[in-house]
Amino acid sequence: MRNKRLFILMIGLIVFIALMGFTLGRKRLTWPEKFINDAVGTAQGVLYRPVGAVADFFRDIGRLSDVYKENELLRQTVAQYTQDQIRFNSLEAENKRLQEALNFTDRQKQLDNYRYLIAQVVGTTSNPYEKTIKINLGSRDGVKAEMAVTTTDGLVGIVSHVSTFTSTVKLVTDLDESSSKGMPVSATVLGKETQSFGIIQYDEESGTLQMTKIDERDPLAVGDKVITSGLGNVFPKGIVIGTVESRQVGDFGLTHTAIITPSAKFDHLREVFVVVVPDVDGP
Repeated sequence: MRNKRLFILMIGLIVFIALMGFTLGRKRLTWPEKFINDAVGTAQGVLYRPVGAVADFFRDIGRLSDVYKENELLRQTVAQYTQDQIRFNSLEAENKRLQEALNFTDRQKQLDNYRYLIAQVVGTTSNPYEKTIKINLGSRDGVKAEMAVTTTDGLVGIVSHVSTFTSTVKLVTDLDESSSKGMPVSATVLGKETQSFGIIQYDEESGTLQMTKIDERDPLAVGDKVITSGLGNVFPKGIVIGTVESRQVGDFGLTHTAIITPSAKFDHLREVFVVVVPDVDGP
């Protein structure tokens, strides 16, 4: 029995070797081999398509995830760039304003002996009957009541109340000489100081500044630059108020009245100057 098994094993080995030698030397396949190869190829093709589709699906999901991460990173970069651009524009605008303020003080030093304390506007009133702003300078900084306040463009108003760290400024549009809350702003014309004179007040009905009590022989004309005259010992001389827009005869025909366009931009007050005259002790 044992010899029979050994004999069968040897016969099988001989047949296998013979078949290997027979097939290795041939270039053409027999029909059974072709059938087996075609069957295997067909089965591989049937299995490869769904497997490939599934693999492509998961590969696309991975790519979509990468695209989403890239888009999120781009959005964050754009948002950061926008914030940086806004911050840059804000700093550029502030630097421009401060440079104008520096040029303003240097220019004024050549005209008079006043000192200018730069202050930030930290608040405004919403009361239409009392037009004031709050600044971040107070008594510790040398600010006192009835000091004039201006910008690089023109007169803003006068300090009405002073605290230790802040002060309240009454706007020139609230300085009505005919009321108990106001005081006269005597004015003249730049280049015609010895000939022109008038009083500045605010007309609530028209919403404009008016220069009243102008002599009929006064040479004041449309386009002239109106400045403080220094009379009255309240507003220092030479602070720009505005420009003459028109001139007409007054109510009683004895004097003339002029409409003045303010130089200061009251809706965009950020930095202002408190004017310190030489006879006022500064900080």
